[in-house]
Amino acid sequence: MLLCRVGSVSWGLGLRSGALRAPALSCRIHRVGTSGDAARFRDTVLLPHTHFPMKLNNQKLLDRELQIQRECGFDQLYTWQRERKAKKEFCLHDGPPYANGDTHVGHALNKILKDVRNRFEVLRGTRVHYVPGWDCHGLPIELKALGQLHAGDLTPLQVRRKAREFAEAAIARQRAAFQRWGIMADWGNCYYSFSGHYEATQLRIFQDMHSKGLVYQDYKPVFWSPSSRTALAEAELEYNSEHLSRSVYATFTLTALPPKLAPSLGNVSVLVWTTQPWTIPANQAVCFMPKAQYSLVKRVDSEQLLLVATERIASLTSALGTDLQNVTTFVGSDLEGGVCQHPTISGKEVPLLPANHVTMAKGTGLVHTAPAHGMEDYSVATHFSLPVDCMVDEEGRFNELAGKDLQGQAVLDKGTDTVICMLQAAGALVKEEWCVHSYPYDWRSKTPVLFRPSKQWFINTANLKDKAKESLQKVKVIPESARATLMAKLDGRTYWCISRQRSWGVPIPVFYHRETGEALLNKYTVAHVAKVFEEKGSDSWWVEPLEALLPADSNAGSVTDYERGEDVLDIWFDSGTSWAAVLHGGSDPHADVCIEGKDQLGGWFQSSLLTSVAVRNKAPYKALVVHGFVVSEKGDKMSKSLGNVIDPDIVINGGPDPVLSPAYGADVLRWWVAESNVFSDVQIGPKTLNTARDSIYKLRNTLRFMLGNLQGFDPQTQAVDPKHMHYIDQYLLHLLREYSIKVSDAYSEFDSGRVIRLLQAFINRDLSSFYFSIIKDRLYCDAENSLGRRSCQTVLEEILDGVTRSIAPILPHLAEEVYQYAPGHDGETLFQSGWIKSSSVWRKPGLEEAVEGACAIRDSFLSSIPGRNAVEYDLTVAIEPGLLFELMESLQEEPTSTCSQLTELMMASRTTLREALPRDLPADAITGRGTFLINLEGGVIREESTYNIAAVPISLTRCPRCRRHTAETPDCLCPRCQTVGPGGGGT
Repeated sequence: MLLCRVGSVSWGLGLRSGALRAPALSCRIHRVGTSGDAARFRDTVLLPHTHFPMKLNNQKLLDRELQIQRECGFDQLYTWQRERKAKKEFCLHDGPPYANGDTHVGHALNKILKDVRNRFEVLRGTRVHYVPGWDCHGLPIELKALGQLHAGDLTPLQVRRKAREFAEAAIARQRAAFQRWGIMADWGNCYYSFSGHYEATQLRIFQDMHSKGLVYQDYKPVFWSPSSRTALAEAELEYNSEHLSRSVYATFTLTALPPKLAPSLGNVSVLVWTTQPWTIPANQAVCFMPKAQYSLVKRVDSEQLLLVATERIASLTSALGTDLQNVTTFVGSDLEGGVCQHPTISGKEVPLLPANHVTMAKGTGLVHTAPAHGMEDYSVATHFSLPVDCMVDEEGRFNELAGKDLQGQAVLDKGTDTVICMLQAAGALVKEEWCVHSYPYDWRSKTPVLFRPSKQWFINTANLKDKAKESLQKVKVIPESARATLMAKLDGRTYWCISRQRSWGVPIPVFYHRETGEALLNKYTVAHVAKVFEEKGSDSWWVEPLEALLPADSNAGSVTDYERGEDVLDIWFDSGTSWAAVLHGGSDPHADVCIEGKDQLGGWFQSSLLTSVAVRNKAPYKALVVHGFVVSEKGDKMSKSLGNVIDPDIVINGGPDPVLSPAYGADVLRWWVAESNVFSDVQIGPKTLNTARDSIYKLRNTLRFMLGNLQGFDPQTQAVDPKHMHYIDQYLLHLLREYSIKVSDAYSEFDSGRVIRLLQAFINRDLSSFYFSIIKDRLYCDAENSLGRRSCQTVLEEILDGVTRSIAPILPHLAEEVYQYAPGHDGETLFQSGWIKSSSVWRKPGLEEAVEGACAIRDSFLSSIPGRNAVEYDLTVAIEPGLLFELMESLQEEPTSTCSQLTELMMASRTTLREALPRDLPADAITGRGTFLINLEGGVIREESTYNIAAVPISLTRCPRCRRHTAETPDCLCPRCQTVGPGGGGT
């Protein structure tokens, strides 16, 4: 943390006469006269040397990463850290990816984010619990496995065998990809939702919820996919905001006026509006809002009397293209008791009924109500005991109840046309128009769904929501803004349909009486079936005889009176019970964190929460991290039709054209993930990947510089104690400690993007632009075993070690590669050797102020000589007696020096420290003035000091060895270089 600030600085050319004088330097007889002599001195300069490559490209890069994985035991690291002793355990529960195809960049984003945190915890000495898994059941796998085959032509066991084979092949490919990305796990012990143990655990959760009355069977509308022929849950939908529907305005003629309205009103029709005209044959009522105002209006163009909400008259005037004259107005409750003629079914009458779901946002304020095709409609039917007749079959076609004119027609296609024609023939069609609106689609088949009643199994989420919300208050959500979405999706879930009409899934363990159809499901039957599944898998539901599945103590009577159910459980219930099957922790299994995409706010996050709250009244996780989706560099959704899909395998290994698709390797993919703002949508493309690769190249060069300057250095025997180091070296240890603390905090907060920003700032600002530029002279030209050089090397070794460890969670291949070249390591890998080893003693009182005060003066000096080399100048620094002067004296004890720490920081060839500038400055002297605020002991000691500088071209000549202007004559070495022997060692 910077405790000081730099004040204003003014510059000008000194006009006083005279010259700056310095003590004469004696020159030993060590003259340079030939080019051979110059070459000899160049050989004494200790330049960096390392075999660590500057760049690795194409196949060399790929081979090196795979070599690192083998040599450093990437596949054994997880087991090693599980077996070591540790005081803390960190559990990251893996939300299972779907086993329905190859990996994509969304997988990479998710898995790498998890791995970065897991590797950080391993380095910190924590024992990590992370079991990768796969969601293996469900319709998408079934459809892909069957291909062109029709499920109806196969037995359930044949369907299941093909689906299992497909899922296992997909899992094998995905597992291999995750391992190539460097994901740490015990890949021989993953969890699979089709394993017998997992399925048995799932059934036990199901039974627990059933025994508490949370699971029930009912006949009511559910989302139904005609393309998949199965019920769907809300989490299996995606909404198309550009869906196009044929909407209609239609009339229901009043056959019995409400008692409170005047009988002399004449022939009145109720006007309704709907975007789903195919539901009109199933109409059972027209609903109104009891407290709203309604009006009887007359169409100016036809004298027709219509009943509409008063608030909607203006909009309807525009929509219908005619003025509507208000005849009379009354409150909605006055409509009670009214009866209408059904517009398409002769002789059928439907009542006017009050309902709170009626709104005035669109339409007419009067709502056509078909209980079979909407949840709000169904609620009205339940309250008023209306029939819930289903006129639509599993394929989305009208059935025999709809009548001969409609039977067999697809309701969303030809059926809609026919209904509109029927309305027109009856004189009930007022207007037809196209309407663009949001509409639910099956997320698998990408086709519209519909509401359709059927007998299904449900979870009563209404009884769970309050407790679930309470539990969420104890869960940390990152980013916090995602909590509102999580709560909203939870609020919007009135029930959860958990039964599916497919073969590939976990069978609902229910038996039905052959004659009555009554369901048999109790703790005895479920416990027995769970035991069978544990031993033999869920295929046994179809393989085993009924006697083996229905236990004797089930209170069922004769086994022959029953038949097994055919539905399977929703895959969200499958994956939503993973906490019970996978997590450790005795009687209270929980995860420290779950990391998934934002689509899981209404999916796995929610299903896991609901099942856990239902069984044990608490959330299964302590924290949730929610990341965005991967999009193209233009911000477009990834789509094969748009040609912008990026395959992570091609990112790593390259494509057919190495120019268009070069091999970036796994670390570039990992850097892309870490650098991105993962809490919003994440862009990827050639530009993004090239930037990531270039950033790693720059990082490699920085690491290579340090490795080169540590050649032959043994930190065990040659390291310098911090209290004997140069101040600038101690200061860098202080900065390294600050860096390590900030990096640790960023990793702990799942902000790897901040880690990279901290890394780049530390390297660019503190190392490359500052420290490295200052110490090169000491590294290259001081005697090899001198205290100053060893001090610098000690710090470089600490920086190299700290930076390498700080990047290891993100770039494990590069980190382990650097670790192999770094000095002082014996046998163990980086990930077995711990986190950054910073020390509190590196924070020394006054150190920061001394170095930063000198840096402020240096900045003033360098700014005054733009474009010129600082070593060409003789610098005088004048400071009035005080704290700043005392701090600068700690960097230079003698008044004038060419080799003091202050001179090194100034990067000049000679520095003089005095209380005031000399009066006889030469005409070409460059002067400047500034202030520096010293802030010690948390602000207890504060002092603003003024300093003046004067720089003049130095009178000494350039040393042919170190090239600083510190030699007495052109053919003479400077005093420092005279003391260094032919090999760079001391004389």
